[in-house]
Amino acid sequence: MDKLKQIESFVLVTAKGSLTAAAQSEGVAPAVMGRRLDALEARLGVKLMLRTTRRLTLTPEGQAFLEDCQRLITALADAEAAVSAGGLKASGHLRVTAPAGFGRRHVAPLVPGFLAEHAELSLSLNLSDRVVDIVHEGFDCAVRVGDLPDSSLVSTRLADNRRLCVGAPGYLKRAGTPKHPDDLARHACLTLSSEASQTRGWAFQVDGAVQHLRLSARLDCSDGQVLHDWCVAGLGLAWRSTWEVEADIAAGRLVSVLDGFAAPPNGIYAVFPQSRHLPLRVRLWVEHLRGHYGRTDYWRG
Repeated sequence: MDKLKQIESFVLVTAKGSLTAAAQSEGVAPAVMGRRLDALEARLGVKLMLRTTRRLTLTPEGQAFLEDCQRLITALADAEAAVSAGGLKASGHLRVTAPAGFGRRHVAPLVPGFLAEHAELSLSLNLSDRVVDIVHEGFDCAVRVGDLPDSSLVSTRLADNRRLCVGAPGYLKRAGTPKHPDDLARHACLTLSSEASQTRGWAFQVDGAVQHLRLSARLDCSDGQVLHDWCVAGLGLAWRSTWEVEADIAAGRLVSVLDGFAAPPNGIYAVFPQSRHLPLRVRLWVEHLRGHYGRTDYWRG
């Protein structure tokens, strides 16, 4: 059985959420799709997904393998397009959504350059902190930061996203520098309010395990930009993403602390409704983002 077909079937079943839906999409019987998955798992010697009559659930190995498969299929589609498209130009309209804060800083500024390279394209950018349903709302691509619990969508990782505990030099001179995450209980911590993200707390790696600290705060806010401004003003410590504070650290406006306890990074992703026959305009957009985000000097700018 074709190895690539097994991999494509695995990605399709995951995207559609069921063997039946994936089989209908490809015009084959569900049993055919099931045999492909069985053959893939047998060849790899690992269980990729748990299948019941009601739902499909990826195993940890399946989730990791899915990301690799998505990158492989996207790379193959790009290679085919480069050969077959020849002198064809991308055209049409591209609908993109991104989180508001990240989108303002790191998506919107990249749009003019993209359109300058592709004169026959137009683009709509939606910035929102809610999780947009890109399938039902008709978006071609979403940029998302953090963990991706929804495995029914296809994603490709654009860059790592690390979280840092930061403070202004003036605050650290006044209050001292924490040496261990436990010291944060004695500091002014600026936190996102409970209805926003960070509901599990600030993450640190202590003795080889990730721990989440729920910190009480005199100041909290539902807007990350406000917390960032408060932190630069010296009102306390904040737990922020590198995409937000790297330039401030480079300029000396903020200092990162507790770096030895930093939790493993999550990711910055491009997310699509499906991976097969991805339009050229979407592939070019993703490569445009990756080309910028992949530069080590980009985030310091």
